[in-house]
This record gives sequence, C-alpha cells and structure tokens, in this order.
Amino acid sequence: MRGDYQQLVDEISAALGAPATLEDRDFGLIAFGAHEGEDDEVMDPVRTRSILQRRSSAAVRAWFEAFGIARATTALRIPPDPAAGVFRGRICLPVRHQGIAHGYVWLLDDGHLSDLALGGHGTPPDPRIAQAMETAARIGALLAAESRAGTELGDLLRELLLTEPAGRLAAAAALRDALRDTLRFTSGVPLTVVAVAPWDTSDTGAAPLPSLPGLLAACALRAGDLPGSAAAGPALAALVRLRSTGALTPAHTVAEHLLRSPRAGAAAAAGPHPARPGPGAAGIGIGVRELTDLPAAWREALDAARAARAEPRLGPIVQWDAIGSYRMLTALPATDPDPAIGPLLTPAHAELARTAEVFLDCAGQAGRTAQALGIHRQTLYYRLGRVEKLTGLDLDDGEHRLLLHMALKAARL
Repeated sequence: MRGDYQQLVDEISAALGAPATLEDRDFGLIAFGAHEGEDDEVMDPVRTRSILQRRSSAAVRAWFEAFGIARATTALRIPPDPAAGVFRGRICLPVRHQGIAHGYVWLLDDGHLSDLALGGHGTPPDPRIAQAMETAARIGALLAAESRAGTELGDLLRELLLTEPAGRLAAAAALRDALRDTLRFTSGVPLTVVAVAPWDTSDTGAAPLPSLPGLLAACALRAGDLPGSAAAGPALAALVRLRSTGALTPAHTVAEHLLRSPRAGAAAAAGPHPARPGPGAAGIGIGVRELTDLPAAWREALDAARAARAEPRLGPIVQWDAIGSYRMLTALPATDPDPAIGPLLTPAHAELARTAEVFLDCAGQAGRTAQALGIHRQTLYYRLGRVEKLTGLDLDDGEHRLLLHMALKAARL
C-alpha cells in the first residue's frame, strides 16, 4: 500500500515538475518526492521537519488550515511566510473521496508553478493541475479503502479486548481471519498491544491512523470499558507485530508516532495530584503469540500508560515490566486515599509529600534524598519530622514506611 502512494506522489511530482509531499488529514507524512536542484531553500524548515519527524507540528497544521484546505475541493495556492518557516509558496491539492477529506498533497513552488491556473470560480484549471487532481482522487480512494479496512480490523480488535474469557476463542478467530485476509497474517507471529492514554474519540470523522511498520490494527476504547481504564480516560489500543516476544522495538516506534498525533492526550484533564505529568503517555504490554492473550497484554499496556502518566521519571513511553511497584498498584481497585496520608495530599503540603516520597524512593538514605531534592540534611530532617506529625506514622518503622510509600504512589493513580 505504501508503494502505491509513493508511485502516485511521484506521478504528481513528474506532471508538475515540483517535489510533492502527501500527508493524511492529521498531517502525518505518508509519502514524499525527492527534489532536484542546488537551492537549499527548496527544503524549507516546515518541509524538512515534516519529512524527518513524519508529521507537521500543531502550529503548522493550524497555519495551513486557516487557508481553508479542509473544505477545499480544488487546488489552493498558499503564499510563503518566512516568519512561519514557510520559505516557499505551496500548491495544496486536497485528497478527497466521496466528499470526505482524507489528506493533502503539497507541492513546493520554486517559481514555475506561480502561473498555473488552479481553476475555481468557473475557470478551468491548467491541464496539468487537472491531471494532478485526478491522481489525488485516486489517492483519496486508496486512503478511504485503507480506512474502511482499518475500521473493520479495529472493531474486531475491540471485540476481542472486551470479550469475556468464554467468548475469546471465537473473537480471536474472527480477528485472525480478518488479519490473514487483509494483511497476510499467520498464526504464531509475536504480537503486543500499545496503549495511548488519553485518546480523543470525539472526532468520528478523523483521518485513519498512519500506516506504520508493524501496526496491524487499532481501536479506541471508552473510559470504563476495562478495569482501570476509567482512571486513564479514553485510550487507544494498537496491535503491533514484533520480531520476537522479547523484542519490543517496533512497539516503541509505533508508540512514538502515535503520541505525536493531535488526538493523543487531547482528552486529558489536569489531575489533583501535584506531580501529574503531561497529557499523553503510552504503555506497552509483554509480547505474546496467541491472540487470546491480547486482553491480558492490553491490561498491561494500559496499566503501564497509567503509571507513565503518574510517574514522570518513567518517561512518556514505558513497558509494563519496567513500572516497578505500579505493576501491583494498577491492579488494585480505585479507593479513597488512606486517611493517614490525607493531610499530605493537600496543596499546602505538596512539598512535604514530595519529600516523603523521594526519601522512601531512596530507601530511607538521608544523603541520597537531600542530594536528590537539593536541600540540606537538616532541612530534610525537619520536613520528615513534620510528615510524621501530620500522618501519625513513624518513619523508623518498616510497616509504616511501606504504608506511606504505597499510599503516596497509589494517590498518583
């Protein structure tokens, strides 16, 4: 499928004599044509960033959409704007199918495209533009077909992840047959699930997910579809093919791309815990070989995503086997904080809560804790004394330490 897109983009580049780039409706890069010439300005920063990062930024997207490209049915001319990093003007060919915008073809104007008649308002377009728009329509049909196939696979993946154990054999068989017919999937291939949370599900007409190496299917799940998902909010489940059950690099690559989507983290809301990190995170379950094991991998991936959102040091992407104590905490039902630590969770005592947690993370070693917090040891001892008075816990008692440590971690979730 990727080769088909590249061939069609090359056709447009050849017809108009200008480098072309194809992006989906979310401005994710699909294919691009090489340019020839000595002028470095042809590769302006916006195009360079799009190619290297496989996606344009939200600011660039907003700037181009202000020209009405999402509603356009004919080619549009976009003027240069060096202040926005757009050193060359562009011609945008909307990629549509049955009235739905699926993406855009961008052509850098190196000067000779300026005189082309783009059509519109009763004026016929230049024959070369008309030919390019016909090719863009063929791209739109391919993207629409890919979206339909992806939707069907996503529906079957969702059914499997949400089916009770008694019905998983049938649900797994249906997904396996669809993957085989669509992607030539064979049984026994190593797989895992990536969870991106939260994920914006409000735009039902959103562009299909990018075609990434290893990404077989994806579906959005509402908060509450599975235990623990209410805390994570609506999430995306992505099925990824691996080289082996222990080689999760393809899953990390897919997670990185999905986190760049404007839908990743869009549903996030600021949480009550003072250490809550940025809006989006991705978790990766362990590798499996049986489709019936995917629900377990999904729960692991979702738990890892929840842990990554709660614990900034884990990073935005984390494997389930690397979340430490959160492997146990995310499996527990949501409950109110333990009464002992209630006072520490108020904004007025946020610094004391952080001090206590870092102290316990450092195994109670005062020197390491003071260094990590950047404070003097006497300041640390003073704060720990206040923690003991507020909670009624004795930090010299192992059981009390364990209670405080786990309660603080659980409060993040």
